[in-house]
Amino acid sequence: MISRLAAVLCAASALALTVPAAAQERPADLTELPAVPTDYEPAKTSWGDYDFTGTWPIENINTGYILFQRPAAYGMRQWVNDEEFERRLAAARGNDGNFAEATETGIGTAGTEGLEAWFQSTSFGKRTAMLVSPADGQLPALTPQAMALFKEGRSGWVPGQGYDWVSDFDSWDRCVSRGFPASMYPFRYNNGIRIFQSPGVMTIVLEMLGTRVVKIYDSKEAAQAARWDKPVEAWMGNSRGWWEGRTLVIETTNIVSGDSATRDSYERSASPLNMATQFTGTTTVPAFNTVPMSDQAMTVERLTMVGPDEIVHELTYSDPEVYTQPWTTRLSWSRDEDYQFFEYACHEGNYMPRDYISASRAQQARIAAGEEEAVTAENDDRSRFAQPFDHDPGTGPRPARGD
Repeated sequence: MISRLAAVLCAASALALTVPAAAQERPADLTELPAVPTDYEPAKTSWGDYDFTGTWPIENINTGYILFQRPAAYGMRQWVNDEEFERRLAAARGNDGNFAEATETGIGTAGTEGLEAWFQSTSFGKRTAMLVSPADGQLPALTPQAMALFKEGRSGWVPGQGYDWVSDFDSWDRCVSRGFPASMYPFRYNNGIRIFQSPGVMTIVLEMLGTRVVKIYDSKEAAQAARWDKPVEAWMGNSRGWWEGRTLVIETTNIVSGDSATRDSYERSASPLNMATQFTGTTTVPAFNTVPMSDQAMTVERLTMVGPDEIVHELTYSDPEVYTQPWTTRLSWSRDEDYQFFEYACHEGNYMPRDYISASRAQQARIAAGEEEAVTAENDDRSRFAQPFDHDPGTGPRPARGD
């Protein structure tokens, strides 16, 4: 974790975005989400599969503040209107203008992030959010049993919680995994995605904590029959793929199951969505990285190349023991072969858990001795994580904190 700030600065200076061709036009009815176009025919590999190899960073989704859940100002619309889009462009121009030649002190970097050009060149720049289903653009409610586990969960983000052992931290705090499918969404930095292919295999390398090896089968039936036995689980799950026309479909099951309430660190799961994926909470379920995951959790992804430099990535997540209904996202991945991956050396030198534990134990001793006020959810500065901290400029000026 101590290398994260350095990664931010390095990754920002390395961006030189390749502009993709637009996948589809914004429809007249802004509440409508047309089907992903499949008329583009990608080149093929020497063994006959469609060739998706390349570098596909999703950094601009993060920098452009296209949020995971739809801001209330957009209502039921999947698309922004012209006025809202102009606000996004103005914010992007301001972002691009932050780059300047280095001074004699060495501070500064030449070039531009190319954010305005990206917004103008991909239809995704006019989308209101990553989440497309449910239709209101909001995550579905948790089941009663999942809500109970959420409320009892512990992580480095829960206000009022102390730290006494590693089981008080989530998998991302401990540099193990962002979890799945959380790892497929943008965060503050290290948003690179790189695809490699060989006969029967696609490897999806994530710049932050994760590599997925997807075996490709001849049919959906063969892929589903190859599912791991139920006791076997992995942080990124068991991914098996098959082609449906020009679209690669990937089903992932056997994701590490568990919750954040357990005191056994080996029984903890990652949250399906977390603080490492923007703010993915709700009014009643803030993004504390404590949403549980059952052994029924699964995803179905659809990767469709809609032009030489753009892949549409759709993902549907279902876990009937946790969410009251499935939810679906649709993102665009833009090719940028100049994007540089930077090592995410998180676990090496990660002294944060040890320091937090020793400091928390000392604080608890002072509280017990009456020397310090007890920490509660109300007076803990971590309470800020219970509300959104990103703002889509398309909705207008940022509201005051707490509004």
